[in-house]
Amino acid sequence: MFRIRQIYDSSLPINRDAIAQAQQILRSQFNALSEEDINKLPDQLNDPLHYRFRSILLVADDSRGNIKGFALLMHAPDRNFCYLDFISAAKHKTGRGIGSILYEAVREHALQLNVPGLFFECLPDDPALCKDPATLDQNIARLRFYERYGARPIVNTAYETPVNPGDDCPPYLVFDDLGREIKLSAKTLKSIVKAILERKYGNVCPTDYIKKIVDSIKDDPVRLRPLKYIKKSKAVPVKPVTSLEEIIALILNDKHDIHHVRERGYVEAPVRIKSITEELMQTGLFRILPTRYFSEKYIRSVHNGAFVTYLKKVCANVPANKSVYPYVFPIRNAARPPKELPVRAGYYCIDTFTPLNHNAYIAAKRAVDCTMTAARSLLEGFRMAYALVRPPGHHAEQKSFGGFCYFNSNAVAANYLSQYGRIAILDIDYHHGNGQQDIFYKRDDVLTISIHGHPRFAYPYFSGFAEENGLDKGTGFNINYPMPEQLNGEKYRQVLQTAIRKIRQFDPKFLIVPLGLDTAKGDPTGTWTLNPGDFELNGRMIGSLKLPTLVVQEGGYKVRSLGLNARYFFTGLWNGCCAKPLPTNHGVK
Repeated sequence: MFRIRQIYDSSLPINRDAIAQAQQILRSQFNALSEEDINKLPDQLNDPLHYRFRSILLVADDSRGNIKGFALLMHAPDRNFCYLDFISAAKHKTGRGIGSILYEAVREHALQLNVPGLFFECLPDDPALCKDPATLDQNIARLRFYERYGARPIVNTAYETPVNPGDDCPPYLVFDDLGREIKLSAKTLKSIVKAILERKYGNVCPTDYIKKIVDSIKDDPVRLRPLKYIKKSKAVPVKPVTSLEEIIALILNDKHDIHHVRERGYVEAPVRIKSITEELMQTGLFRILPTRYFSEKYIRSVHNGAFVTYLKKVCANVPANKSVYPYVFPIRNAARPPKELPVRAGYYCIDTFTPLNHNAYIAAKRAVDCTMTAARSLLEGFRMAYALVRPPGHHAEQKSFGGFCYFNSNAVAANYLSQYGRIAILDIDYHHGNGQQDIFYKRDDVLTISIHGHPRFAYPYFSGFAEENGLDKGTGFNINYPMPEQLNGEKYRQVLQTAIRKIRQFDPKFLIVPLGLDTAKGDPTGTWTLNPGDFELNGRMIGSLKLPTLVVQEGGYKVRSLGLNARYFFTGLWNGCCAKPLPTNHGVK
């Protein structure tokens, strides 16, 4: 079994390894290719402007990252065409369907880019142009393969003219109209051929040679060679191919329900997860991944060690089915915590309604494990991941818990991913993301943005003001958008658009979205009026950033609409990121 995924750049270890394996395939399968051309592959992905093509590298690999084959598609937005530079299975891997699925993926990418069709070169099947019988047989097999998709050589041009007279096997220029039966004009083809020869072969093709080839294009519309290997002519539509980056990794906290508090009208209840899961499974967009175990060191990397030790110890000592609530807070003497653990709760908490019980630490630690699993999935090829967890985490600061939050899963994941590049956190919960603000307030490698109800009326009341913008080297890297008590979807999107511009300017490697569904109309903890359509548009806007994105569940307590709003958000996120029609079973009308 193998999967298809796109390699966007060489910044991640898994991508560097995939590129190295693709380069090895080039060495083994394209003997005439220079080492210089092979070595430039990472630069083609990282610096497209230098090569005047946007390079799209697709690989077929297994779950362990072993590359079975690859395709390198070149997109020229200024001339509106795609050129397939290379496509090949690894040595000894041909004949296993790898080439077919890669070519179908290439066709789909080209179709999404809305180009007239796909161009590529193929060595000739004419004995007059190719003298070696073995090579001729290979060329025939390739052209027969492409003809199944409707792709045929362009005729009545001088494209097959060798640069050096007498050279053997000059290539055909082949055109695949992607099943749309498009007729190319001579003007369009001249522009495309000139770009191919200048950008790909500029170092070997003299100017007068390029002019000769371009001037030889006379037919209008352009003519393709008649079918040679396939009996009937019919349009071959593009077949959708699901790439790994189009699947949302879903990680569920399988221990969330042990943290079930039934007293004091506690709204952070297990039914929330069930409501969301049932709706998401209708979309066909998700793949459930098992939760991995992670060391407590990742939590301690962002939280105060004494706080973590206390939380673990006090929860272990609370009797089953009992809860401890803070009621004494050390305003005057925070340096000398009381000896009795239940009394000490106020030393580490910011409110009086977040309970400590026997399972709070276990559930919160498991939420971090889920979020870290989701973060790790982004390093393994997924572009979108969703940690569907409870308890939430964005109110947990370096050394305090509150707002139903114990450990800040977002911050733990952000700190972990920051070793691979800059991180943007976009908190879209109704309440201020005070935890991320506190943890990253002095850092410039993590941009923290929060859109929330103004602290004059919304929890946590004492943070989230617009003037709180970071400290020391973190100045300017914490952004708060405190919003009015009454807010509809249209007004919300105006500020969301501003936040997205800030993220683009920051140019992060990863995006983390603490997702609060408590911005919905009728939520018992909020006052705004967002509906399912608003969540879909918000998700689409965030997805348009096209960043590797980790979504972590935070608030949202109106159970009747919770799952529906989540479903609409993720279909919007997926559509914005993938820019293609949703699967037929997406469940959104």
